[in-house]
Amino acid sequence: MKEIVFAGGCFWCVEHDLRQASGVEDVISGYMGGRAETANYEDVSSHNTEHREVVQVIYDENKTNFRLLTQFFLDHIDPTDDGGQFGDRGENYKTAIYYSDQLEQNIAQDTLQELDDSGLYTEAIQVDILPRTEFYPAEDYHQQYSEKNPQHYQRYRVGSGREGFVQKTCQIREQKHINWKYLE
Repeated sequence: MKEIVFAGGCFWCVEHDLRQASGVEDVISGYMGGRAETANYEDVSSHNTEHREVVQVIYDENKTNFRLLTQFFLDHIDPTDDGGQFGDRGENYKTAIYYSDQLEQNIAQDTLQELDDSGLYTEAIQVDILPRTEFYPAEDYHQQYSEKNPQHYQRYRVGSGREGFVQKTCQIREQKHINWKYLE
């Protein structure tokens, strides 16, 4: 098993989406990247620690890889938004791909360049590529939130604008015949 960490705004949504990706064994909501030595929802959501909401994805490297999961992640966020994601604003909701080594950093850079070159978006890609730091799991009530609270989660996802954006982006990608390169 291997791990990858993404920040894509609300971790409820990112966790829910990445659970659907092939080869994913588990997804854990949490926090990464702040200046404080610990992280909890109250401090992070109050913008007191500079942590971002993230998800740690545990995956079977025989079924998927870093590039495929990065592409899947990018299909489910607005990579041009540098102020957060959808209804969630601020540093703690900004997007990022976290890498563990030079190979992962190179793959992240190549994947973002491929997305930029595709012409899918007219605005610049704003996803940060950052080294992994300490991961702090979020509180239990945040884990698998979409399954524990499906009605609230769905209202939030639609109301924030994420659901409509993802559907529209996928339709545009199909119309433009933009396909990800799936080479490692």
